[in-house]
Amino acid sequence: MALLGTMPRVMAQASTAANTAAPLARFDLETVPRLAQAMAKQPFRAPDDRLPAALAADYDAYRDLRFDPEQAIWRREALPFQLQMFHRGFLFKQRVDLHLVHDGVATPLVYSPGMFSLPPGVGAELGEDTGFAGFRVHAPLNRATVYDELIVFLGASYFRALGKGHLYGLSARGLALGSGDPGAEEFPVFRAFWIEQPASGADHLVVHALLDSPSVTGAFRFAIRPGGETIIDVQSRLYPRVDLARAGIAPLTSMFEFDAGDRVDIDDYRPAVHDSDGLAILDGAGEQIWRPLGNPPRVRISGFTDARPKGFGLMQRKRHFADYADTEARYHQRPSLWIEPVGDWGDGAVVLVEIPTADEYHDNIVAFWRPQQPLRAGREYRFDYRMHWCDTHRSEAALATVGATRIGAAPDATRRLVVIDLEGGRLASIAHDTTLTPDVWAAHGDVVNAVAYPNPEAGGWRLSFEFRPHGDRHDVELHARVLEGHVPLSETWLYRWSPP
Repeated sequence: MALLGTMPRVMAQASTAANTAAPLARFDLETVPRLAQAMAKQPFRAPDDRLPAALAADYDAYRDLRFDPEQAIWRREALPFQLQMFHRGFLFKQRVDLHLVHDGVATPLVYSPGMFSLPPGVGAELGEDTGFAGFRVHAPLNRATVYDELIVFLGASYFRALGKGHLYGLSARGLALGSGDPGAEEFPVFRAFWIEQPASGADHLVVHALLDSPSVTGAFRFAIRPGGETIIDVQSRLYPRVDLARAGIAPLTSMFEFDAGDRVDIDDYRPAVHDSDGLAILDGAGEQIWRPLGNPPRVRISGFTDARPKGFGLMQRKRHFADYADTEARYHQRPSLWIEPVGDWGDGAVVLVEIPTADEYHDNIVAFWRPQQPLRAGREYRFDYRMHWCDTHRSEAALATVGATRIGAAPDATRRLVVIDLEGGRLASIAHDTTLTPDVWAAHGDVVNAVAYPNPEAGGWRLSFEFRPHGDRHDVELHARVLEGHVPLSETWLYRWSPP
């Protein structure tokens, strides 16, 4: 195990980085909120990002800065969780202070070059105060005897987690400021963490984080419970330095390049490439909504107004290898992430930002909750929620869900043909000779030939219609669902069609 330094020296370093007063040795649930409140009353000071030139190299060189797994925290104690640290370097220049909490006492984790396998000559340029860029947690996720990577905190306020059988895909953040807005986006950072030592039989790990940026500070508590569906209970407190009119709560970041409904000018052997294929929402009134993602010709921002939302998330519903045919990226194993608000989040909107991309290497999708009222400077705001890192998260089991959206040319060249596959729910048990009502409309343009019919080859039902846009080249909102009488049998499909 890595050696721990003395409390006064290293805690003083963390205190200086956080612009706070005397170091605190005792730790309780109010320690980080107190630090965040104190910081919010002081001018922002950026974290230390000074590094030797050898650490500012490219991505491949950064990957050579490997932590020694034999020195993983809690490895020798055989606890159910282990920690490994990330070295500073490349894009991850800012120092992040790490502390271990045991029996109510926080002990700083002291950096040493000997924790890492470093390229020849690099170690000589590093001092003991170089520090860490972040950390990752390992746990017996897929097999009882193997410690798999479970969650990573690295870069700004980004983190990624896995459920059983998953590979890394989409990310989460502590807070989004200015995503999709004109002008520069502000990226708050987690500048310090406190990780509670778990008991020998613990089924979860608790991590506390201190958020900071020019506009806001914050205190976060993560209770991380691994499993087939990894669940993270998040408690967040925000302390704005300035009024925040456009804050993004529980932000998610993902990638969508193309799918069957969005293949314009795509020359690729694979049928689809994405970490997520849709935004799911369960609104405060109980309506279940599915919005297929797209790779638009220009930045596209959508807001789904709501009050007291019950849930939202970026989903990866396609779960078969044949959906992607990619043996390397294995997109069918990327997790979905469902956000379940705890308590009353009030009025606001789920915001979706879709950014054009020409490749699969850059995230271009963002989703978050935006409160209707600004977050005022000098106040405390609490947003608690549960994160489900899962395959899929069914909200209303009685409703059929959208399995695929396909769009192509209609026989009439002025129209587009839309085909929606519906799966599961009560619709699956409806007799095939039943006449169902397609509820389809367009905010702008004409809808014709709407029909709902069974799909005996794949199971489930299909809803199809033809759409004729008007000639003014506006984006058009489309709406579709299947009814039996006036009773919905499917979730609501919402789609924004953009002219080429």
